[in-house]
This record gives sequence, C-alpha cells and structure tokens, in this order.
Amino acid sequence: MATRLTGFSKLVITLLILAGIFFGGRYLLNQTKFGQDLKNQAQQAGTENKSDGSDNKGTKPSGGPRDPNTLRVQLVTWGGYAPGLYFNEGAAPNENSRYFKDYGFKVEFKVENDLINAMNAWMAGEYDVLVQTADAFPLYTGPNDINEFKPMAFMQVDWSRGGDAIIVKRGINTVNDLKGKKIAVAVPSPAQTLLNNTLEAAGLKYSDVTVIETTDNLKAAEQFRSGDIDAAVVWSPDDILATKDVAGSKILLTTKQQSHIIADIMFASEKTINEKKNMIHGFYEGWMKGVAELNGSTANHPKAARYLAELNGLTPEDGLGMMSNVYWTGQGDNVNFFGLNSAYKGQRGQDLYEKMSKKFKEIGGLPATEDVPSWRSVIYTGAVTAAQANLTGPSYEAERSKEFSPATKAERVAPALASKPISITFASGKFALDENAKTIIDLQFSEVAKSFANVKVRIEGNTDNVGSKASNVVLSEKRAKAVADYLKSQYGIDPNRFVVIGNGPDKPVAGCEANADEACKARNRRTEFQLIGG
Repeated sequence: MATRLTGFSKLVITLLILAGIFFGGRYLLNQTKFGQDLKNQAQQAGTENKSDGSDNKGTKPSGGPRDPNTLRVQLVTWGGYAPGLYFNEGAAPNENSRYFKDYGFKVEFKVENDLINAMNAWMAGEYDVLVQTADAFPLYTGPNDINEFKPMAFMQVDWSRGGDAIIVKRGINTVNDLKGKKIAVAVPSPAQTLLNNTLEAAGLKYSDVTVIETTDNLKAAEQFRSGDIDAAVVWSPDDILATKDVAGSKILLTTKQQSHIIADIMFASEKTINEKKNMIHGFYEGWMKGVAELNGSTANHPKAARYLAELNGLTPEDGLGMMSNVYWTGQGDNVNFFGLNSAYKGQRGQDLYEKMSKKFKEIGGLPATEDVPSWRSVIYTGAVTAAQANLTGPSYEAERSKEFSPATKAERVAPALASKPISITFASGKFALDENAKTIIDLQFSEVAKSFANVKVRIEGNTDNVGSKASNVVLSEKRAKAVADYLKSQYGIDPNRFVVIGNGPDKPVAGCEANADEACKARNRRTEFQLIGG
C-alpha cells in the first residue's frame, strides 16, 4: 500500500471529488440493478458521503516486489477499456495474452475507482499507467506535487457517446432557456466541461447560470428530483430515471450530440516512459489492434464484454451495456487527437486541455495566478508514431465524420437545440467575409461546431430595415451562405450539415423591432448559429 505523500494536500479535495465524479463506479452504480440497490441502501442508511459503496474501493495493487516484465495499469469501471482487456485475454498477467505472445511482456489491469489511492500508488511506483480525461488532465499537470512526476499522456482511449447528459424541467426547451436557472453540477469534473461547452453554444457564460455544486453526478440527479433545481448534469441511465420521476422534465442533450467533448486518455510518468519505452509502445500498439478488431466486428464484443464484466464483478450483459456508451478510438483517431495530422480540423486533445486549463482557473480547481504546462510538454507521441508502420489499412483509419443529407424544408423551421447570435460586420450591400469576420467565426463558433459534431447547424442571416425587404432577404441568405462556405473550407465541415436561411428584416432582436436607432439596427444585422437535430 502506498502512503499519502506530503505536500499533496493542495489537490486532495479536487481529486477526491473527481474520484466520486467521473470514475467512481460510473457504470456500476448507474446501469446495473446491483448499482441501483447499492445507491438505495446508502440513502436508507444515511451514508450520503459513501454513496459509491464498498465495491468502489477497487482492487489494490498486490504487495511485494514488482515484476519488471509486467506493466501494471489502473482502470476504472467504464466500458472504454474493453479493447485492452480483450487483447490481454483478461485482466491478470498471463502467457496467453497477446501482449506476451507478440511483445514479450505481461500486462496487469487493476480496478481502482478511488483516485486518491490510485494517484498515491502511481507516485509510489505501484502503477505504471493511469487513466483520466483530457479536459481534467490540467488538474494533474498544473502547479502541484503530481507535476513533479511529469505525467505524460500517450494514448486516447475513447470518446463518451451517450454516457453524459443534461436534464431539464418543464419550460426549458433550449440551451438558451438555461439562463438564470439553477443547475446541479459535480464540481470540479468533466460535468463542468459538458455544461460550459453547452452554454457556449447558446452564447451564454458559466456565470449566466447558478451552479449548485455537488460532490458527484449521482447527487446531482437526486437534487434534480427536488423542487429547487431546474436542471442537472448526470450520467446515463440517470438521465432516463430522473426524468421519469419528475413530471414534465426531459433530456435536453447527451454526448451523443456533443460527441467530441469527453475524451478518456492514459498517461504515465516521464520516468516510466523512458525506462519502459518498449513496453509502452507495445502496450499502445496492442491496444490499437484490439480497438480495430472490436470496431471491425461485433462478433468480438461478447469476449471483450466477458472480460470487462469479470474485472468489475458484473454480468456479461452488463459488460455489453458498458461498451454501448463509448466510441473506442484507434490509431487514426490518436494521430488526429495528438495533433500529428496537420490536415485534421476536428477536436484535438490540445483544444480540450487548453480550453479547460483556462476555464478551471476561472471557475475553480486551478490557481488563477499560476500557469499550466503546455500541451506539447505533457504528451508523449512516440508510441503513436512508432505504430504507424505496423498499423495500416482501413481498420486503423480514423473515425469518419458523420454524413449528413441535404437540408430539408422541415429543418428550415425545426426547433433549435441552441441559438448563438454573432455580430459579423459586412460592407454595405456586400456578403464577402473580411478577415475580421473570419476571426470572429473562429473564436465564437468553430469550437461549438467541433464538439457538437453530430448535429446540423442552421445559419440564419438577418438585416435591419434599410432597403427593400426583397433585396435584404437575398443579401442575408448570401451572407449566411458565405459563413457556411468559410466553415466548410477552413474546417472541412460537410456542406450538407448546414441549413442556410436568409431572414432579411423579418426576425429583429426583441426590443428592436422598429429599428428605431443605430444601436438597434446594428443588433439586427447579425448572423445566428442554431444547433438542430441530434
């Protein structure tokens, strides 16, 4: 057992919260009858602060000397780790493992849902590799004692695809309606990341809502059931269960729509990477082979689910359920995620890391006056690049962008999930974008387009009342199309993803219907981005 290291207290509270939030029995407590029974027992016993249950204490590293030929990897209760278990033929180090047969070393996977225990053990050398999310990684690399060990991310494991959600009560139909509302959120955690990016899609700030802080997403769901909370960030299936319990409530969105926001990663210390480089490389390459085989054929899923279930004390059916809320990222995805493909315009690890580094300074979790190391200094890409020569062919290519059908009449009037008005200045009577307009789009909408990669974007052009209505309608549509064309060329977005509308003067901003002064006219000359569909 590792002992707590001195000086670690700066992040104890943060990591303790994270332990209960993101990894603390995420699937176990939420998507199995056993987990639901555990939660009910905890509530009945009044042990609110121990709602993760005894099973969340995890499997501790065994005592005694470490086998230098075994890589020990911490996992949590989450379906993203099925490919590694599949390739290893289970969690235990064994000679039937393809890691042993193909690369000459063994891998031992251990469940440790308590991040305090995991981190102390990692710093004491009892684990070689730990798990985290890219958005929360700044909490590890920032100014604290953990950073003395130089943690370096070397693999993206998955994207959350439905495991995280925002639920709302009656009367809240869009993200814009969240303004001024009370929202239960686990703090600090990836739940904040999901909420922050959701608000940005509607032109809102974190400060535009009242965050009711909880210690985990389970408590956020419970608070949602009370009468004083308007919305909550929760996990599946609590999005379904909680909304069933509250009349008129519903699921506003999940990570199926905001598909590129919660990314699991694996990291090791710089020392471990240098001393066990061949093992790190082999571990990564074998995992990518497992991903390719699982993504390539559902016939391999029962085997992976069985190993996943065995590790977590669940049924094979639960294992399959765990795997359904993730997209396993392969070699091509890792190339893109770590910025090794200059042509890739989608969401990268650097985008998430840098954005949330700033955000955690604003909303808590990181000291506002101290810098976080750059993304380049906290990643190791050697494993990804070394595998390039061996991992070739269609099965190792990156996930393709969702294919969209051409815009329909129904999509022109469909309710918007979120609306974000942006003032883009055009020369009088013109529709060409100048450099300033392009910069505004880059700063205010490109990130939204990346994170909500699975939904359509309606771009509406609007004008003041100067000139004829007919000419303004034509001009506004040309301006909206110019914005869509820029997003297509700059970010490689499918043109069918856009629904282009020219409103002319017909949809003025509330309070400026008469275009009575220059200020109102300027507000009406806007381009509005709306997320629709799902």
